[in-house]
Amino acid sequence: MGSRMVINGVNKEEFNPNADITRSEFAAIIVRGLGLKPEEGQSSFDDVGSEDWYNTYFETAYSNGLIQGFEDGEFRPNDHITREQAMVIIAKAMNITGLQADTSSSSLNNFKDRSSVSEWAEQSVAQCMGAGLVSGRTSTEIAPKANVSRAEAAKLVQALLSKSNLDKPVKKPSSFRKKAFLMYAQQGIIFTMKSGM
Repeated sequence: MGSRMVINGVNKEEFNPNADITRSEFAAIIVRGLGLKPEEGQSSFDDVGSEDWYNTYFETAYSNGLIQGFEDGEFRPNDHITREQAMVIIAKAMNITGLQADTSSSSLNNFKDRSSVSEWAEQSVAQCMGAGLVSGRTSTEIAPKANVSRAEAAKLVQALLSKSNLDKPVKKPSSFRKKAFLMYAQQGIIFTMKSGM
């Protein structure tokens, strides 16, 4: 993730893996991870200014159907992102990459805190678990309201790319794979892909 410039350190020498990640940081990571070209434009959220560093990432994520704000029109960029919020975004990213998974909620039955998963997130949580992108925080707990650490965010996006076969050389990439390659190339990022596109 670091070599592809998907995720950065907190400075030149530290990654700070155990720190909780913010909603703005996670949005930026998923946009860079998918190789989507950042879009300029007026902010779609009341609490995000056009001068904020994350505005282009928010607009890109929003226009690609990856994120939604809260009912009050805010995105709350500096709030820490929870596990269930992150899984909703990842499930939407799966639609872009074409990754399929069992969408039934039966995969959640073995977790004693299943009832604490918000109704709006239940299908996405089941999708992420069904695709093998996420496991419980423990063998019996999903911990949907727990914050996501920087290390967990990197692992989650890497798992999405790996399961979607976007981190391996291919001879005949999908249309999304071609688009992602071009986006990475435009950003000066080297993408490990064999010739034959």
